[in-house]
Amino acid sequence: MARSSHTKEEIPNTTILPDRLFYALIKQHYAFAGRHSAVKICEWTKKSLLDEDFCYKQKFYGIRSHLCCQMTPTVGFCSNKCVFCWRPHEYNQGYEMNFEVDDPKTIIEESIKAQRKLLSGFGGNPKVNKKKFEEAQEPMHFAISLTGEPTIYPKLPELIKELHKRGKTTFLVTNGMYPDMLERLEREDALPTQVYVSFTAPNEKLFNEIDKPVFKDAWDRLMRSLEFLKRVKDRTRTVIRVTSIKGINMIQPEEYGRILKEKANPTFIEVKAYMHVGYSKYRLKMSNMPSHEEVREFAQKIADSMGYQIIDDKPVSRVVLLMKEDFPGRIMKFDD
Repeated sequence: MARSSHTKEEIPNTTILPDRLFYALIKQHYAFAGRHSAVKICEWTKKSLLDEDFCYKQKFYGIRSHLCCQMTPTVGFCSNKCVFCWRPHEYNQGYEMNFEVDDPKTIIEESIKAQRKLLSGFGGNPKVNKKKFEEAQEPMHFAISLTGEPTIYPKLPELIKELHKRGKTTFLVTNGMYPDMLERLEREDALPTQVYVSFTAPNEKLFNEIDKPVFKDAWDRLMRSLEFLKRVKDRTRTVIRVTSIKGINMIQPEEYGRILKEKANPTFIEVKAYMHVGYSKYRLKMSNMPSHEEVREFAQKIADSMGYQIIDDKPVSRVVLLMKEDFPGRIMKFDD
């Protein structure tokens, strides 16, 4: 009979994480890259290798799914307890990394090794696109967003610059609670290829109810992060991510529009459905997951309120892309 989980003898815990969290993540097919970083193969990467489909990020921006490394330098560290998060809040390790962290080079090299290890089983699958599988051994696009809040990692500027030095692209997703780190990225010439800030409510009261931040000045921090996007828009690609929860935050689209236009004026806005998966199922209901049509209708109202328009969408992912107007470089081209 196959074992349902890994034992300490099979995979020793060499991270800073407690055994309970470490082995829970191993069971969920995470691979660790040092003491506090991890990689997980995205379902869209798997589909791409099988030539079945690809992530909406490939459709919207040209980020090729089979070359994407979904990773994080901050496993278990976050300042928010968002109700829509698919991760378990009880495993949170804190909102600061007050210890000697791994250096960026180690994290990158171990992440690539971890990616290869997780992909190794695809090599013998006759349905796999062999060319894509070979290319996937050297990931090109680093999505710094897997779990935890990456802007907590104190060496994030060095990590991004090292990835760029190696010819990689970087896609940073943040909850906006650490504007000081975002400002460091700006000062230290370490802006990612594309930077996302999550924006989930049209007012402070609802934001606190949905994101449940640890910081008392969380809304002010978020506004600073939005202003950061506006300031760096001419130097990198900026994105607002609106996770839409039916019956909770799909309200006041004109207020979303007002705040986003005034504070962030982003290159892109992604309006995406909350998905009823993981630990979010214990906090929200299936009925909180909007249909693609409902997401598109909500997105159109936000767009109308700020002079943007719907440019693209991917119904299977229930996501809609808004922009002021399309431009030729939206879908990035790469010389590999």
